[in-house]
Amino acid sequence: MVLTLRRITADQEITSQQTSVLGSLEDGPRRMTDLAAEHGVRLPTMTAQVNRLERDGRVVRGRDAADARVVTVELTPHGRDGLRAARERRVALLAERVAALPAADRDALAAALPALGRLFTP
Repeated sequence: MVLTLRRITADQEITSQQTSVLGSLEDGPRRMTDLAAEHGVRLPTMTAQVNRLERDGRVVRGRDAADARVVTVELTPHGRDGLRAARERRVALLAERVAALPAADRDALAAALPALGRLFTP
């Protein structure tokens, strides 16, 4: 499912990986090391991702007030708008695909939602 969404949205302005990073910044600035750990990548990989987002004006880098060696990343208004648009496209795509399913399949999906929610809730 995730790979299908990535393939279908590959021509979008923001990649799914970038959308994921932007989503991690939605609640405020984050340390680069924390972002890398959350996304299961090494720091150089996250640095490359943040470089592209910064180049496009979607994030800005900063420094931690308590430790100037620590690099933080923060969402810009442009980044927040891009995140919202990417999510809207993804939801619209899924809604279209779900709507095309037979009623019995839609009912089965609806019945499975509580269990799926428990899978991803700590």
